[in-house]
Amino acid sequence: MAQKARLAKYNIIAFATIVDVERAKSFYRDTLGLTLVSEEPPFALVFDANGIMIRLGMGKELPKVPGTVLGWQVPDIAAAIRELGDAGVRFERFPGLKQDELGAWTAPTGARVAWFRDPDGNILSLSEHPEAKR
Repeated sequence: MAQKARLAKYNIIAFATIVDVERAKSFYRDTLGLTLVSEEPPFALVFDANGIMIRLGMGKELPKVPGTVLGWQVPDIAAAIRELGDAGVRFERFPGLKQDELGAWTAPTGARVAWFRDPDGNILSLSEHPEAKR
């Protein structure tokens, strides 16, 4: 008999590091529309993202992270890209990656992904997964 995963019943907490606290607070709260739960200087800004806690650790410099640090699964990536674009978010273009006119890339699985950066340069993403629509 297989044992159940010990942490499967608990909520996950997402972490990212920020340096410019005021710009990050404005971006995550005002641009992305997340609820600021608490400010805990000099440690973190804490946001609620649809029931998931995001702790933005206040750092002196950003760690070197080669890829996406936070991502949101959305039901309609085109609509989400347009909505964030209207709020001033610029989506990334990556050389060698075939992206559509909105900046979304289609993975071999059929998932569509688009990337953008927060004020500190952290890479964030939106993704739409075909299996989630079934």
